[in-house]
Amino acid sequence: MMKVRMIEQRDNGVCLFELKNDEIKVITSNLGCHVLSVFTKDREGNFGDVVLGFENVEDCWHGDGSYMGAIAGRVANRIGDAKFELNGKTYELAANNGKNSLHGGIKGFNQKIFKYKLLEDGIRFIYLSPDMEEGYPGNLYLKVVYRLCDNTLKMEYEAVSDQDTLINITNHSYFNLSAGKDKIYHHQLKVKADEIACVDENCLANGTFLKIENTPFDFKEFHEIGERINDDHEQLKLAGGYDHSFMVKDEEDQLILYDKETGRKLTMTTTLPCIQVYTGNFLSGGCNGKGGKPYENRDGVALEAQFLPNSIHIEKEPKVILRKGEEYEAVTTYRFEVE
Repeated sequence: MMKVRMIEQRDNGVCLFELKNDEIKVITSNLGCHVLSVFTKDREGNFGDVVLGFENVEDCWHGDGSYMGAIAGRVANRIGDAKFELNGKTYELAANNGKNSLHGGIKGFNQKIFKYKLLEDGIRFIYLSPDMEEGYPGNLYLKVVYRLCDNTLKMEYEAVSDQDTLINITNHSYFNLSAGKDKIYHHQLKVKADEIACVDENCLANGTFLKIENTPFDFKEFHEIGERINDDHEQLKLAGGYDHSFMVKDEEDQLILYDKETGRKLTMTTTLPCIQVYTGNFLSGGCNGKGGKPYENRDGVALEAQFLPNSIHIEKEPKVILRKGEEYEAVTTYRFEVE
């Protein structure tokens, strides 16, 4: 039976919600559309929380840099030199990640309180980003919908702007299918991709691509995440591990994450062209996690469906450009199963 309900409303406008059916329970918030918990079954039928999260969702206001469980935007990932040109005009952004702009700026969508509406199968979050918020042109009307359908969490994104602008929305959840009993080194990963977007020493996509066959990035068949993460490869050294966009192929089941100890399997499908795989290389030193315990490096792996990072500087026809009056739409699903 499907249930959607508010479980807490705080004086500062932050609300917590529970989406629940027989297979999954999700705790989320209207603050940054954070996914705070996802409870799924292991092979013994026991529920465990398979995502990382802040002890208090308001900790995101302190900016620990993890973006744990949040919606990232107006433009997810990095924009080189914290500026871009659109229609002959240069727009300056906040340089909040070295010399680059990351995940929407100083106060991106992860820190905004969204309006909301409860649905029969989920919840719709709504935010109006005003013209020139964080340096981006246009009044942008964004809808984010989380739905549960049997064993699947579905995320739908829609947006429209009254001026030409940029948009690249992703959810920044970190997964650990052991429900925190172990790090993610022994998680097995499979990705339908032939190449990755290469990064520079600041983890900025630099416009070059690597054919992944016979490299540590070849996950066309299952490999443990930790199997080759410390290999002597320039791209691994630059990023401190995996922090790269895989250019995915096929229209469904582009990525599978599997934990053999619990039997939990996560299958990801997206309409977007890339999935950023980030192995939590710099989680240490952030805000407190659940139970008040700070997270450590490699405690979770973020799987972020998105357009190509730094698209505005790389692509001849940047997919991140949203023209006035046109609709941006994207769908990503996470299917949880047990083997």
